[in-house]
Amino acid sequence: RHIALWQSHGFYYESKLTRWEWQRARIFQTVEDLYTQSYVLPFLVPMLENAGANVLMPRERDSQTTEIIIDNDGCLNSRSVYIEKSGDKNWVQGAGEGFAHLRNQYVDFENPFREGTFRAIETVKGKKDKESTAEWIPELPATGRYAVYVSYKSLPNSTDDALYTVYHKGGVSQFKVNQQMGGGTWIYLGTFSFDAGKHDAYKVVLNNRSDKAGRIVTADAIKIGGGMGNIARCISDEGATENIKSSQESGKSAANFQLPTLSSQLNNYEVSGYPRFCEAARYWLQWAGIPDSVYSESHGKNDYTDDYKSRGIWVNYLAGGSSVNPTEAGLNIPVDMAFAFHSDAGTTLNDSIIGTLGIYYTNAYNEEYANGASRYLSHDMTDLIQSNIVRDIRTLYEPNWTRRGMWNQSYYEARVPRVPTMLLELLSHQNFADMRYGLDPRFRFTVSRAIYKGMLQFICSQYHMDYIVQPLPVDNMALRMVGENEIELTWQPVADPLEPTANAEKYIVYTRIGDGDFDNGVLVDKNTYRTVLPAGVVCSYKVTAVNKGGESFPSEILSAGRAFNSNNRLVIIVNGFDRMGQAGVHKIGMGVLIGLEDWRTDVTMMAIHLQYLRKHYWQTRYSVNFPRMRPSEGHFQPNVIMTDKELAQLIFAFRIFDHDVDISVSTRENAKFRDHIATLGATSISAGSKTDPGGYATYPQALEQFSVSDERTPVEVEQAVKAMGYEVVWKDWDKIFDR
Repeated sequence: RHIALWQSHGFYYESKLTRWEWQRARIFQTVEDLYTQSYVLPFLVPMLENAGANVLMPRERDSQTTEIIIDNDGCLNSRSVYIEKSGDKNWVQGAGEGFAHLRNQYVDFENPFREGTFRAIETVKGKKDKESTAEWIPELPATGRYAVYVSYKSLPNSTDDALYTVYHKGGVSQFKVNQQMGGGTWIYLGTFSFDAGKHDAYKVVLNNRSDKAGRIVTADAIKIGGGMGNIARCISDEGATENIKSSQESGKSAANFQLPTLSSQLNNYEVSGYPRFCEAARYWLQWAGIPDSVYSESHGKNDYTDDYKSRGIWVNYLAGGSSVNPTEAGLNIPVDMAFAFHSDAGTTLNDSIIGTLGIYYTNAYNEEYANGASRYLSHDMTDLIQSNIVRDIRTLYEPNWTRRGMWNQSYYEARVPRVPTMLLELLSHQNFADMRYGLDPRFRFTVSRAIYKGMLQFICSQYHMDYIVQPLPVDNMALRMVGENEIELTWQPVADPLEPTANAEKYIVYTRIGDGDFDNGVLVDKNTYRTVLPAGVVCSYKVTAVNKGGESFPSEILSAGRAFNSNNRLVIIVNGFDRMGQAGVHKIGMGVLIGLEDWRTDVTMMAIHLQYLRKHYWQTRYSVNFPRMRPSEGHFQPNVIMTDKELAQLIFAFRIFDHDVDISVSTRENAKFRDHIATLGATSISAGSKTDPGGYATYPQALEQFSVSDERTPVEVEQAVKAMGYEVVWKDWDKIFDR
């Protein structure tokens, strides 16, 4: 099935201000242009693809900032190569336009898919027929994960089973692509790991073997990685138009006015300077070869309105010529449905929840879609998706989550597509009561799974099929040695209390050896797996659950290593916090070392971890601390600096977040700060700390791991605490203190 899906807005060029900017305001350390991506890219799209859907997007999906283009017309700024090898049939120059990468920036309405050529060859079928291949070998600047896109030309006699093979760090992955549809744009295959450099071991190969001889396989450019924005914009010679909201657009003409411009601004083209995945749909569509009549209805005068209009028009272009939109020209892709993921604006005075709104529209095109189906299908789809979202949030998070209803209103994204379409306003990104849940990645997983379930139920109802939901990720992963060189993995399936069909039937075990990548997996029937563990290398494992509805998200990763001549002596460090909680450890401490990376992200993840531990091991006490990195031996300097004010705010936030958690402040902090924070949220402070190896021994030490700021003796710290009116407790691990 084919699903057109997009995540709200993006970075765009505002010609009236002659600058690039976000379409929505920044609040709660995010912006809607990026916030909805945190649902769509890591959760919703993989769920749909794990269920077998082909997800089509009008924005770049890969956050990788590197992009390599390999093309039969040459490779700009790269030593990547395109190679042809002929068997019984020969590659020939195709008749018509293809892709060419001729410049680093594209302006106005330049279309790279109309500036080059493509290659073509007849298919072969018989076992004795010698196949021909085309190979794209990239030169990559850095080891990493990269999205792989292919392009080709759709012809009247194109094959429907063009075989692409991707050679990557995890092995070999194959894809059969129907070249009868989707020609002349980027078609996503998957995301894979590659090493830096140019290696014959890492490449994409297309061959001409098919189930039917005499058809045509075409080959054009390959795109690896997301890249930086390369569409340069400036003030249009025709002026600009006012920004009209999507809900106000129907029947209203935008006012046209001439901008006062300086001579220095004329033809002063400017790229965004942002990764392409941050940019609005309008710019990706130009880079992807979509006609300018789709992505620039204003003919360059207003990128704001062009962006939201382009998404709906793009859906019709995708489906043009197919059974669902037979009267329009397009890419012949039978799109089953379209979905626009937004978050809304607005606040409440009493800190109540704004909640979830679904929008659809029926009063267009004589209330019919292009294939004759009733536009009230969009009502049914909106009801299914919204019902799943609200039910799951109310069950797992907030019983008072608001269902705002369903609006049958003329929003452009809901009105224009000629296939069933829903516009979702999940929550208000301006309202704290909504965002206290909306910033939690577990909440995002739940919402995305609810959307996936609603889509699945709708599509299955259209094809008169029973629906089965893919399982939840497995839990209770464990790894143990069962012999001199053999390990055993065990795990448990997780029942979904919200979905009775989501039962695991089998499992896939993925293996990573050394610094490679995970392989394509081994299918197993039971929740246990044994394999040989080679010596001298660390092997890692993860597991997914599968059923007829698809594949779950992966489990956590467990790793094991066996040293040469190890004499079977075993050391296991796995799930330390869970193991301590299961053992009934009286008090568990955790902390984040401030200074390595963005501390806000680190402490948020620690808060979520603390919440998880409290839920599962509620009889255990917990403590947290936030040591700031200080200059150390070797002149190491922190990557991120946290001020005293920020540290105090963090301690206050944790005290509000968890009233019972112990908050410790170490001797890394100065005496003045520690004395003040002891009355404002901290519950324990250290004293007389030594940071050099063996520092508590009597002999002199010289190698401190980091500098101590509060150098007072324990007696001096005790006197300071008593002076503040507090009692000093030196031993707090007796259970009497928990009563």
